[in-house]
Amino acid sequence: MLSARSLFQEILDNDDSYRLFCSIAASGEAQGGWENARIAALVPDSMRALAPRITRHGADEDKHGRIFHALLRKRGLEPLPVPPETDYTMLLERQGIGLTHDKLRREEPLSDEDIVVYLSHSRVTEQRAADQMVMLVKYFGDHPEVGRAIRMISNDEDNHLAYCHEELLRLASEGHGRTIQRVLRESALAEIRIYRDVSLAVMSHMGRLLHWPAPKAAALAAGIHGLYTYERLGGWHRMISLRMPERRGALDGPAPAAPAF
Repeated sequence: MLSARSLFQEILDNDDSYRLFCSIAASGEAQGGWENARIAALVPDSMRALAPRITRHGADEDKHGRIFHALLRKRGLEPLPVPPETDYTMLLERQGIGLTHDKLRREEPLSDEDIVVYLSHSRVTEQRAADQMVMLVKYFGDHPEVGRAIRMISNDEDNHLAYCHEELLRLASEGHGRTIQRVLRESALAEIRIYRDVSLAVMSHMGRLLHWPAPKAAALAAGIHGLYTYERLGGWHRMISLRMPERRGALDGPAPAAPAF
C-alpha cells in the first residue's frame, strides 16, 4: 500500500535517495539561516527589538542544516548539489515572495514594511515546515537513526510558527493589518504552487534513484496534484489565519544546542 510512511521508509532505506533528501533539507535550512541572519543585521531602528528573535530563528535554521549534514556523515555520505528545480527557497524568491537575496546582500537598513513582508512570508512557509515535521514525527519520531533529529526540528518549527503568529498580531494592532493580509494571501497562493512543483521534481528524482515503476510514479504525481487542488480550492486558508499562540515568546533566549549532532 502506498502511504507517507512507506514512501519515506523507502527513501530512508536507500543511501542514494537518503543522500538526496538530506542534501535538499540541509541546503534549504542553510539558506534560511543566512536569510534570517542578514535580516537581523538590517532590521530598522524602529523594530530593533525584533533582532534577537530573528537571530534566534536563523540560529535554529543553521542548527537544522548541521543536523542533516550530521545524519549524512553518520552513514558515510557526502551532500549532493541540490537540483535547481527542487530549490524551494529560490523558486519562491523568483515568484517575488519574501525579501530578495539581492536586497539582503546590501548594507542598507530594511524598512518596516520589509519586516512585515518577511514575517508574513515566514508565517506561510513555517506552516508548511511545521505540518511536514508533525507528519514525520508521527511516523518516524521513534526511528533509531532519524527520530531524535526529527523531534528536535519539529519542536523548533512549532516555535517558529508561534513566533510568526505572535509578532504579526502585534504588528497588526500597530496598523499593519492591511499589508499583512495582502502579503499572507499572495505568499500562500504562490507557496502552494511552488510546493507542488518542488514535490513533483523531488519525487521524479526519487523515482529514478529507487527505480519506481511507471504506475507508482503516476500515482504519486496524482497525489501531489490532488493536494494542490485541495489547497487551491480553500486549504490555503490555514496558512494565513492568525491566532495568539500558546507558546508566547517562543524565540526568546539563545537557540538550544544540539551536541549529539
